[in-house]
Amino acid sequence: MKALIINELRKIATRWRTAIGFGAIGLLMPLVLWGFHKGGTGIERSMSRALEGQFIIVGTLFNGFLETYLVMNLLWVHIPFLVTLVAGDVVAAEGATGTFRIYLIRSISRMKIMTAKFLATWIYTAALILFFAFMSLGLGSLFLGTGDLIVLDSGILILPPEVAWIRFALAFLLAIISMGVVATLTFMFSSMVNNGIGPIIGTMAVLLIGLAISNLPLDWFQTIKPWLFSSYLDLWRYAFYDPIPWDTIGKYVGILILYITGFGGLGFWVFNRRDITT
Repeated sequence: MKALIINELRKIATRWRTAIGFGAIGLLMPLVLWGFHKGGTGIERSMSRALEGQFIIVGTLFNGFLETYLVMNLLWVHIPFLVTLVAGDVVAAEGATGTFRIYLIRSISRMKIMTAKFLATWIYTAALILFFAFMSLGLGSLFLGTGDLIVLDSGILILPPEVAWIRFALAFLLAIISMGVVATLTFMFSSMVNNGIGPIIGTMAVLLIGLAISNLPLDWFQTIKPWLFSSYLDLWRYAFYDPIPWDTIGKYVGILILYITGFGGLGFWVFNRRDITT
C-alpha cells in the first residue's frame, strides 16, 4: 500500500495542474504581502482610531497575524478550485489514458488502487493548505512582524501572540478537514468519468449552488442550510472565537466526516462496479 501511495503522489507531482495550485499561492501571497506593506497604513490608522483609548496593543497592529486572518477570509471560497484541479484527475486521468487495464491485469485489487488514490488526494490537499499557511502566516510574520491579533467579528477580540499561533494552528487544521470534503466530492465525480474536466466543473457547480443557498436570506433556504456541507467550509473561523466553541466545532466536524464518508464510499462503490474496457 505504501508503494501505491508513493506512486500516486509521484503522478500528482508530475501533473501540470498541481503546479497551478502551488504556483497561484506562491505568486499571490508575495503580492499580497507587498500590498499590505505599501498600502496597509490606512487600515492600521483606521483600526487604531477605533481602538484608541480602549485597549493597549502589544507590537504592530497591522502584522502577519492580521494579514493571514484577512486573507483566509477572502480566499476560503477560492482555495476549493485549486483543490479540484488535482482531485478531478486522480481517477479520471487513468481512464482517459487507459492505464487502468494495465493496473487490473496485475494482482492489485480495485479497493487498494482507490484507497491509494484517495489518500494521495488528501495528502495533496493537506500539503496545499500547509503551503498556504507557510506563505501567508510564515512569510507574513517574517516580513510584517507579529503582535496582538485583532479579530473584529461580532465584537472585538484581541489575542496575544502566544495564543494567536495556537489559534492559527487549529484554524488550518479545520481548513484541511473542510477542504478535504471538497477533495472527496471531486474524487467521487472523478471515479465516474474518464475526463478530469467534468469532476472539476461538477464540484464547482455544487459549491456555487450550496454557497448561494447558504447565503441568500430566504426562509426555505435557511431550512435546508444545515444539511449542506458548503455551510461549514468556513469552519476555521470558529478557531478565533472566545471562548472556542468546542461543542459546535465537534458537531460540524462530525457532519463533514459524514459527508466525507458518503462521498468517498459512493466513489469506491461506483468504481468497483465500473466495466473498465478502455
